[in-house]
Amino acid sequence: MKDTPAVEVVVNGADERRDYRPGYEVVAERILEFIAEARLAPGDRMPTENDLAQRLDTSRAVVREAVKVLSALGRVRAHKGRGLFVANDDGMLVASRWGGFFRPVDLDHVLMLFEFRRVQETAAARLAATRATPAELRTVEVAMQQCRHGYVHGDVGIFNQADDDFHAAVAAASHNTFLGSAVRDARRLQRQSSAIGIHDTLGQGTAAAVEEHEAIYRAIRDGRPDEAAQATAAHLDRTLEDYRREIQRRLFG
Repeated sequence: MKDTPAVEVVVNGADERRDYRPGYEVVAERILEFIAEARLAPGDRMPTENDLAQRLDTSRAVVREAVKVLSALGRVRAHKGRGLFVANDDGMLVASRWGGFFRPVDLDHVLMLFEFRRVQETAAARLAATRATPAELRTVEVAMQQCRHGYVHGDVGIFNQADDDFHAAVAAASHNTFLGSAVRDARRLQRQSSAIGIHDTLGQGTAAAVEEHEAIYRAIRDGRPDEAAQATAAHLDRTLEDYRREIQRRLFG
């Protein structure tokens, strides 16, 4: 059977095994490229796993693992008996209804949103610690590493995208569709606060978030549900304090 080789970078003639990437990660990126090049819209049917394997010159097993990663990130939906589809953004409809009353600079509204996130995401992390598959764990880990990369290199865009991917991946690893949808919706609302500049820079809070993400990941990876929930709660509580201070600074100077 065909398989996609690991990506290796050669520096001065020496193999840098540190840059090894599993084949399914490479294939996941190539599937996203195919979706973009084919101009597939949300809800459009995608080729079958076999067809994708032939197009990408790899095995169906690798494609299947890549699809799991993309499903965890909310980019692809696999419907049993129907096939693969580009993910619909149905959750945006719910977020739009909530957005009718959510005011991103109102401290009470931000507090309520974080209370909601705390309930949903601690539950998701607790379940993920007992249900996450190896592929889902890898998805969480990659997002965690990308957050660190964005922080270290001062790239707020990379950090914010990876932050979204991290929380979405943990929610997906809970194997509870309703929790996954709730987490995505709440984070969409939180982006309204980001849009007014609250999270447009990297600072001390970002450094803390990087370490908190790692603590959450390790607890999930090691199958410790209570620690995963506690680490998630601590992360959200600290993030809320950052929001609280910034909003108060803007309102009262």
